[in-house]
Amino acid sequence: MMGLIQELQRRTPLGWLQLSHHKSRLLVALSGIAFADVLMFMQLGFQNALYDSNTRLNSVVLADIVLMSTQSRNTQNLSTFSRRRLLQAADIPGVRSTEAMYIGLVTWKNPQTRRKTTLQAIGFNPEEPALDLPEVNAQLDKLKLPDTFIFDRAARGEYKEAFAQIDAGKTVTTEVDKRTITIDGLFKLGASFGADGTLISSSDNFLRVFPRQLAGSINLGLIYTQPGYDSKQIAEILKLYLSNEDVKVLTREEFIKFEEDYWKQDSPIGFIFSLGTLMGFLVGVIIVYQVLSTDVNAHIKEYATFKAMGYRNLYLLGVIFEEAIILALLGFIPGLLVPLGLYRLTRNATDLPIYMTVARALFVLLLTIIMCTLSGAIATRKLQSADPADMF
Repeated sequence: MMGLIQELQRRTPLGWLQLSHHKSRLLVALSGIAFADVLMFMQLGFQNALYDSNTRLNSVVLADIVLMSTQSRNTQNLSTFSRRRLLQAADIPGVRSTEAMYIGLVTWKNPQTRRKTTLQAIGFNPEEPALDLPEVNAQLDKLKLPDTFIFDRAARGEYKEAFAQIDAGKTVTTEVDKRTITIDGLFKLGASFGADGTLISSSDNFLRVFPRQLAGSINLGLIYTQPGYDSKQIAEILKLYLSNEDVKVLTREEFIKFEEDYWKQDSPIGFIFSLGTLMGFLVGVIIVYQVLSTDVNAHIKEYATFKAMGYRNLYLLGVIFEEAIILALLGFIPGLLVPLGLYRLTRNATDLPIYMTVARALFVLLLTIIMCTLSGAIATRKLQSADPADMF
């Protein structure tokens, strides 16, 4: 190891010297790499914000097992099934209780701006906490009042005055699908790509807002297991017991994965963000290739001289790859810093959970190194075939 370090110390940094000799060309190359990195960071950031925002509700559902219609695509496109399935599930040993949950999209008037927007409404039995949200569970008694809801403090839109009024102990009234409701509390969940926020109340209040939905037609079945029982085993028993029926049985982990898989595989948005990341990668390959190819062509006679002096192709390729790695590392620095500001700007403008993570930074760094190395490999094809006799 020490011998390798000493060898590197004695070695002339030919790649760096060639890059730094043409500073304007170096700056253009670094700008191109940074631009490609910014593209990849933004696409990956939007993609993860898509998954995180749309699985928030799935992540806070307290049920050990969830029943949903086989026709449901995701939590914003839920079909209904008969409440009788919950009664059937209650017969299974190890099931402590079952509850119904109603979920649907509503159009409401912003009580502050009076503009209409789309929210996700949730209704459940307030006698049994259904969500792992302490702010919600502390206000369950409010949900029992007619036409009373609690609202998402992290919703997208202008609500400062309305929030201040509610925090002061006052209520706010507005309209949901032409029905007047009262907002008597706040909690924090967050907006998603499909809805600007969330409204929560009792099942009775939900059904008043959705008069066409019958009480016996539910969107989700929440199953709670008794202590000491394995929810996965009970879920397998339920799948057999409710086979060939109109419901699918999911554990809590499968319920979260079900939502994420929809946005990854069935939704065009997930594909678009993946394609955007690939396009950023290809843009970087082309830019770095142009820079390295120009450098090879500009110094082709010098490289031919090295070959005439006895240097092997491997050494000359090493010089090009050295340039590629230097470009990758230096270009990654601004490519990482710029998205930090863009993430904050996007988060403030859209209320989406877009943050920089160590895993994403390392992933883009790896893509950048691969991008530059691939460009270097393409650029050295002409170098390998260079014949000193043809150069002079």
